[in-house]
Amino acid sequence: MTQATTGDFTKTPGWLDWYTGPSKPRFTVPAGAVDAHCHVFGPGAEFPYAPERKYTPCDASKHQLFALRDHLGFARNVIVQATCHGADNRALVDALKSSAGRARGVATVKRSVSDEDVQAMHDAGVRGVRFNFVKRLVDFTPKDELMEIATRIAKWGWHVVIYFEAVDLPELWDFFTALPTTVVVDHMGRPDVSLPVDGPQFALFQKFMREHANVWSKVSCPERLSVAGPKALAGEQNAYRDVIPFARAIVEEFPDRVLWGTDWPHPNLKDHMPDDGLLVDFIPHIATTAELQHKLLVDNPMRLYWPEES
Repeated sequence: MTQATTGDFTKTPGWLDWYTGPSKPRFTVPAGAVDAHCHVFGPGAEFPYAPERKYTPCDASKHQLFALRDHLGFARNVIVQATCHGADNRALVDALKSSAGRARGVATVKRSVSDEDVQAMHDAGVRGVRFNFVKRLVDFTPKDELMEIATRIAKWGWHVVIYFEAVDLPELWDFFTALPTTVVVDHMGRPDVSLPVDGPQFALFQKFMREHANVWSKVSCPERLSVAGPKALAGEQNAYRDVIPFARAIVEEFPDRVLWGTDWPHPNLKDHMPDDGLLVDFIPHIATTAELQHKLLVDNPMRLYWPEES
């Protein structure tokens, strides 16, 4: 993988640009719906990417994110700090401050972060920190450092977002279950959807949620998980059909602990760049009733990110 050097904002070769012409979804999201997982990248000339980054994305600004929000019919965003910005949360904070209260954030911080810095991020709208365990994206951070961070941010009522791959859950289980906050899992822990939905790998993730009431899951990113891809079979309307049984199982068993997001602008994809309108049309296949859809898109994200309004 070719990496750009500090000060060079050329996108990592071979990775796709985000799709600038998303369709208008056929599915109308409920009033007050929240896109609970998306990003801003740069622009690099204003908010430089981290020197230690593993990739350089396309620029994707707050203005473009907010335009997408309106186009898709959402009311609010939860913006998650991406690894390409490291622990420099300036682009995230700038987007939050520009949102007129319609965005909350999940930051990345180091052990050295001061209480003053945490308070400033809280005032801007940050409500969580992200710990990334995907080895191809980040270098290893000692677990004692992460636990110290989790303990400190708990004082602000923040939660921890964890990103990992399903094969690594057994070795991370003890650490995850010791975290002193609400824990939100990105993308269902990236299950291998070529395996049976009732097989041992996904059963372990369900057990993780079942035994720990503080664990939530995002049922997002079918474009990252799918083997079938975005093309529906003849006579079908549901793209990414192989992901549906997994996401639906989580939504139906844990309806009060699920979130959904676009993952715009979809970093690190090489095979295809998803149409965000099509991703919205995925929602009614995994949350099959109006009640489940409202919990997934409104009640749950509001309770976690805007508790003062819920």
